[in-house]
Amino acid sequence: MFVEAPQNFEVTREIDFSLFGMGPKYRRRAERMQPQDRVLFYVNGIRKWPASATITSTYFEDNSPLWSPTTRNESFQYRVKLKADIVLDEEDYIDAMILGPRLDYVKRWAPENWPLAFWDRLHLLPQRDFRLIEGEMERIAERNKRSNRHRTNNRGSHAIHDDTFEETSEPSQDQDEAMLEDADEQARDQGDAMVEDTNGHARNQGEAMFADTNEQARDHYEAPFAEQSDDDDRPTEN
Repeated sequence: MFVEAPQNFEVTREIDFSLFGMGPKYRRRAERMQPQDRVLFYVNGIRKWPASATITSTYFEDNSPLWSPTTRNESFQYRVKLKADIVLDEEDYIDAMILGPRLDYVKRWAPENWPLAFWDRLHLLPQRDFRLIEGEMERIAERNKRSNRHRTNNRGSHAIHDDTFEETSEPSQDQDEAMLEDADEQARDQGDAMVEDTNGHARNQGEAMFADTNEQARDHYEAPFAEQSDDDDRPTEN
């Protein structure tokens, strides 16, 4: 297990857990590290496990500055290359205050002092402890994967529904023009019908009035003529 201070863990995370550095104190342990060895990361300032990784190289020396010393004369020149296996989101880091007391590795310390077991930078954990911690990481990572897949599927369903709604609810420009033409045609038909009805009604009224006037004129003209004819038929007195 690799133990890091919070600020140095952030550096390791930024480089995608590709390297881990140790000082001269840990040279012999570094020499025993081999590719395919599995490791856990533990952050001692916050007492949490955030990640697991696999060593991909034997150790080598590199003095280029990368991490910041947290104690006098601390250095990181003995390094190994890594490949991250599980990296949790910060809110999902495994709380050692909950899981730590269950580990076999801490039983050498009094229950109230078990965090002292992780004071050093390197620790060789029993297989049972390693599987317990990484198994919890796997459970959290799988839960998050299912949750992300569910959200992605929901977003896809909403997008399909929205597209369908837009296609069926918004008329095209051609449809708009056709609707306007139909409305204009109906308005013209109605206007023509109203004009025709009005003209027909006016013609009927005019013809009726004209017929009435002619009839009255004929009656008026024929009446005096008839009266005069009647006078002509009467015998005259001699």
